[in-house]
Amino acid sequence: MDGHDLVRSVKAVGSGGATQGLRTVRAAWRRRRADATGLPRRGAERARVPGPVRGVEPGPGGGVVRFTRSELRITVAVSGAVFWGWDGVGPEPSYALAGRCPEPDPRAVLEPDKDGGWRVVAERVTVVVSRHGAVEVRTPGGVMLRRDLPPRWWEPVDGGEARWMQRSEVAADARYFGLGGRAAGPRLRDGTYRLWNTDPGQAFGPGDDPLYITMPVQMVVADAATHLVFHDTSWDGTVTLREGEEGAGSGHDRAGTCELRMDGGPLRCWVMVGTPARVLHAWASLTGAPALPPSWAMGHHHARWGFGNEQEVRRIVAGYQERGLPLDAVHLDIDHYDAHQVFTVDREHFPRLPVLAEELRRDGVRLVSIVDPAVKAEPGNAVYDGGLAEDAFVRDASGRLVRGVAWPGESVYPDFTHARVRRWWGGLYEERLAQGFAGFWHDMNEPTSFTAFGESTLPRSARHSLEGRGGDHREAHNVYALGMARAAYEGLREHAPQERPFLFSRSGWAGMQRYGGTWSGDVATGWPGLRASLSLVMGLGLCGVPYSGPDVGGFDGSPSPELYLRWFQLGAYLPLFRTHASLRAGRREPWEFGEDVLEHARVALVARRRLLPYFMTLAHLARRTGAPYVRPVWWGTPEDRALRDCEDAFLLGDCLLVAPVLDHGADRRAVQLPRGRWYDTVTEEAYEGPTQVLVDAPLSRIPVLARAGAVVPVRGADGGLELEAWAPARGRGGGGLVVPDVGDGWDEPEIERYVTRWEGRHVVVRREGESGLSEPSYPVRVRGLGAP
Repeated sequence: MDGHDLVRSVKAVGSGGATQGLRTVRAAWRRRRADATGLPRRGAERARVPGPVRGVEPGPGGGVVRFTRSELRITVAVSGAVFWGWDGVGPEPSYALAGRCPEPDPRAVLEPDKDGGWRVVAERVTVVVSRHGAVEVRTPGGVMLRRDLPPRWWEPVDGGEARWMQRSEVAADARYFGLGGRAAGPRLRDGTYRLWNTDPGQAFGPGDDPLYITMPVQMVVADAATHLVFHDTSWDGTVTLREGEEGAGSGHDRAGTCELRMDGGPLRCWVMVGTPARVLHAWASLTGAPALPPSWAMGHHHARWGFGNEQEVRRIVAGYQERGLPLDAVHLDIDHYDAHQVFTVDREHFPRLPVLAEELRRDGVRLVSIVDPAVKAEPGNAVYDGGLAEDAFVRDASGRLVRGVAWPGESVYPDFTHARVRRWWGGLYEERLAQGFAGFWHDMNEPTSFTAFGESTLPRSARHSLEGRGGDHREAHNVYALGMARAAYEGLREHAPQERPFLFSRSGWAGMQRYGGTWSGDVATGWPGLRASLSLVMGLGLCGVPYSGPDVGGFDGSPSPELYLRWFQLGAYLPLFRTHASLRAGRREPWEFGEDVLEHARVALVARRRLLPYFMTLAHLARRTGAPYVRPVWWGTPEDRALRDCEDAFLLGDCLLVAPVLDHGADRRAVQLPRGRWYDTVTEEAYEGPTQVLVDAPLSRIPVLARAGAVVPVRGADGGLELEAWAPARGRGGGGLVVPDVGDGWDEPEIERYVTRWEGRHVVVRREGESGLSEPSYPVRVRGLGAP
């Protein structure tokens, strides 16, 4: 380590000063020393490929194809999802799966194919295995969607975990999406993406990768069909993507390619084929239904690192109330803790926190607490002492506690891959509930440990339970935050069984939607950061995480009034709508940016409040179908290539199209419309798609368009539910879904279906039921009647 490293270490934690900086130096040395002695040395390796087929063993839903140097287990589940695992591995154990593996489809049979290969034919997909180990996924009509070439392993001669590589080809017209939270765009351009959950240590923008949530989940959209592929291994790795190119005629196309390289773990994957909606429904069936937030979580949240004391919290809430601005939650950052120690309270500055929480709740405002995994390693700290008694903390290969550096100083970390530790940690949330908190946000859980150089994480040699199998941090790192979320969710279900937990996490992995959502983390203040915010929300939705949102205005820095307003207007149409900023960034209340911004922000807040029934409907539908709230504009027509390349607008459910302003100084913007009629929700001007239109986008609003025939549940002036119906085109009909929500609890309300149609000179709205059509039980307002 040179002098530059030392300077960086002292600056690494800002206000922590030189003492904290020197701790990071020691942590870095400990990490390097632990890995030098605790990781197996990688010496000589030998490469291996499957070799030719030498036999098969049919089984339920597929069977086993045996090669000279490996074997391939392949199974089609009753849901239509296809699993295959090399070296005979099965789908379990897995951190991604929700419960047990789905049952195999008894109709799917392993049968001979041409040229010595084998195939499994199912209802929605055909899987063909060549005699040398290539695996093709085809549509029932025989169109190739994906071709995995024979894999290759590099195995240590002296034994140990094998590295492996899998190359794949997709259709020339295919486009890649997914891989977790990527700031560069929901559509993944040519490049290499790392699969290692990472705290960038600073505000990030579109060019930064990896970030907090990485997943080996790809959604590939092509003319023939959409497919999702998930490689179920949590080890470090990279994905290198290259889009294909269509030539002038047959035989001139260049296929798209994907190269996946992993440092270890099983080579196994799941593939789902169909429409985007069908694919994500199958994904949710496999990995778990998205958690249902309480209704207040759909409102506006305000956070700041540095509220400082109870009086400042009351002042901010009063500022919203005095100006007639809706506010539903206030988030307290680490400064409300006693010396940054988790599950404590700074009694000097927050002496009556439960009283504050109760006062706010009476005004309709909930308190949300930050929770970090790092526990201050100090005798007398109740959490530390309790964790020692439970043997809850991560240890190194020699059995010593692994110590890192985080906000409390020198810290230890619970091992969330152990069921006993999760139960202990989940029980600690009883203290948070007693303080009056109604929700929780997990931070620093990649996990992050400040170091002077290298990666800010635990040693790769650190030992973990991994549900009793045993292993090290190379395998546990990417699922660490997932285990933390599970611990909290299960603890909250036990200690507050009548309430739906509200939980969102900075880091996570495949299946994290079972426990809650996420947010963007420390996105950079600036127009690129605004664009990255939308990319993250859309990309995560296509990986099965429907509830997310950014820090409005960016985490660090001072946004201009225009940038803040445009970010605020976007946030009003995203699932998690939260203003938040760092200690250095200053205040982010709407009135801090001038009267014009305040009035325009009020419009956005009122629009969000009015759409709360629609957001809750989308939340219930996400839980039942896996469909994200925020969807790419190609969601219903993925074969439309113009829509497939659109990244600056989105569908909010099936009914609304939102076109945020993402560029400085813009007061008009082009919007790519899907097919059908669309109404400007302010002017009610009608546009016919598919086409591109130029619409007004003054500072007072961003363009929001409604689909003709849509029925949108909204909040009326009296607070009750109303139906806003948009006139269908003449000779056409439409409709919409409504899921009335009581606000909290576990009741499963019925999905109400409404249809719109012309009857003579009038548009009528009817509710569909088992006995036919009936009158709606809510007030109805029909809009768009003035359109030509």
